[in-house]
Amino acid sequence: MPVTPEELREVMGRFATGVTIVTTEDKEGKPYGLTVNSFTSVSMTPPLVLVCLDNQLSGLANFKESGRFGVNILAEGQTDLSDFFALAGTDRSQGHYVTGETGVPLLEGVLARMECEIVSLSPGGDHTIVLGEVKGTEVLQPDKGPLLYHGGRYKKLNEA
Repeated sequence: MPVTPEELREVMGRFATGVTIVTTEDKEGKPYGLTVNSFTSVSMTPPLVLVCLDNQLSGLANFKESGRFGVNILAEGQTDLSDFFALAGTDRSQGHYVTGETGVPLLEGVLARMECEIVSLSPGGDHTIVLGEVKGTEVLQPDKGPLLYHGGRYKKLNEA
């Protein structure tokens, strides 16, 4: 019997994830970011990560055209930042962006961040799986905990 999107969302909501803002630039070089929790490490050698982006995302072409992206891992207390980049209609070029060593836009004040070069784009149902080789990493707040998402709510590591 097929699983409905609602059933899958209910079960997946029981899996705690970190919260990231994935960034790239448009063809004019303006930064673009969005909140993503479909992010994972794939390989240590070579260093690979993946993010899954909705095929209906208006900025999907930005990722495909730029060939690179940043992953900004949010710290506890950064729910406002997550909400801003998750809200439909947000001007995603706004934010405290800096330029990474590879030229990709990154966010200031996050827990950690990495710069990636796109290795492949693969179909994944209603999403595109973006595989990236990590070209640079930086931990900005080593003493802070990550922002987590579980059961439709933001959480902290020490919450039950």
